[in-house]
Amino acid sequence: MPQLKRMQHVAIEVSDTDRSIDFYRSVLGFKLTERHDAFEVEGIPVGLTFMRLSDVHHELVLVHNPKKTYRQRPDRFEDDLDGPPSFHHYALECDSREDWEKVCEAVKAKGVTVVRGPILHSFIDPRGDGSWGENEAMYILDPDGHRIELFCNLSTIEPDGVHRNGEGVRIEGTTTAEL
Repeated sequence: MPQLKRMQHVAIEVSDTDRSIDFYRSVLGFKLTERHDAFEVEGIPVGLTFMRLSDVHHELVLVHNPKKTYRQRPDRFEDDLDGPPSFHHYALECDSREDWEKVCEAVKAKGVTVVRGPILHSFIDPRGDGSWGENEAMYILDPDGHRIELFCNLSTIEPDGVHRNGEGVRIEGTTTAEL
């Protein structure tokens, strides 16, 4: 089977496109690439807004269905016990711990809802929360309650299955076998 290269973008449904564009621009620094109305292209019954952090056309797509009645999500997805499955969160990576700290402070200064963190996902480091990934993270909500993880220093897995932390140091006693 051919190998996939990477996960490239996420598309999320939003109740108010203008409000979401403002949030993603002013809070997280996304740039607007294109915006299109529902039925602008035959067979596409939803509005689509393409946004980016880098030089690719889009990394985030805001989808709005003008015929749908939207309800507010709870802050804790675990409390939403009625409805179809949904995604839990998506993550945005910072290049360094210093950048991550600056992003976290800037987001908090804008009054954005923080639902968890800052935390260290680690079962090795005594400062960690006992979970996995060996990375630092903070979780926020966008205006529609989509959970976004802001993180840095995710561990890597070598071809032989050995884990390395965000600084490239081998994490002793860990290996991953392809399941």
